[in-house]
Amino acid sequence: MSASLNKDEIIKLLPHREPMLLIDSLLNIKKLFSATAIVNVRKDSFFVQGHFPGQPVMPGVLIVEAFGQAAAALTAHGLDKSTYENKLVFLMSVEKARFRNPVVPDCKLELNIEAIRSHGKVWKYKGEAYVDGKKMADAQWSATIVDRK
Repeated sequence: MSASLNKDEIIKLLPHREPMLLIDSLLNIKKLFSATAIVNVRKDSFFVQGHFPGQPVMPGVLIVEAFGQAAAALTAHGLDKSTYENKLVFLMSVEKARFRNPVVPDCKLELNIEAIRSHGKVWKYKGEAYVDGKKMADAQWSATIVDRK
């Protein structure tokens, strides 16, 4: 059986706060392996007013950020609390990021993410973003767990 996390549970795992906490829930969690994150892209999302007025689009860098947040939540959820307590997850690299279709407000962006491998404190992930079954973006990225100063 797969687990899920709501926004309040995600807040307990991640240091991100509004408006930068992008993921609303994490579903279908397979411990330290995969999950689906939900990002509710709303008409009042913080980036809508300026990107782009009259024709708002979720910036590609925020889709990548949401991938990273989903991966950090998946990893923190699967690790012993002492491993991630007082730690931060930093993005190290983004590879093969492709933005196939614009993500526009009033949609549910589904991020299917998977941990490809881990070596010590460095993790590599891949993900695909969908709206209504249509692929919007995909990427691979690496992140590391570091001590909070």
